[in-house]
Amino acid sequence: MNNRVNIAETEPQAYKAMYALVNYLQTTPLNKTRLELIQVRASQINGCAFCLNMHTKDALKNGETAQRLFLLNAWRETNLFTEEEKVILALTEEVTLIHQGGVTNETYQKAEQLLGKNYVAQVIMAIITINAWNRIAIATELPVG
Repeated sequence: MNNRVNIAETEPQAYKAMYALVNYLQTTPLNKTRLELIQVRASQINGCAFCLNMHTKDALKNGETAQRLFLLNAWRETNLFTEEEKVILALTEEVTLIHQGGVTNETYQKAEQLLGKNYVAQVIMAIITINAWNRIAIATELPVG
């Protein structure tokens, strides 16, 4: 690994702005289980070892099961996830992989029908936030652990 910029030290105001999003998400109905599912799944897709390490530990600490974490990238193939979690995971994948065609009307409509507009907005903000953190960690080569 190279010695890259430490944005938290170099641009603390930027980190403060990022943490404002994190703090906002803590005030929403988006519970810790669903938030961690979003954070782990997006980090899997993005290949962010730093965030995967942090969020899998946090998920376990907050009551998530190891089995669900082991099967997260195959969530469509199991019955371990609720309908709400499945739509959140579908939205997470489509927003994270936005360059592959965006969020489909099918996924969006199902999410809005099941979750409502405000909750969909909160889920999208959570997805965007972890994607930004993934890019910071990968670009600056944040060390795992």
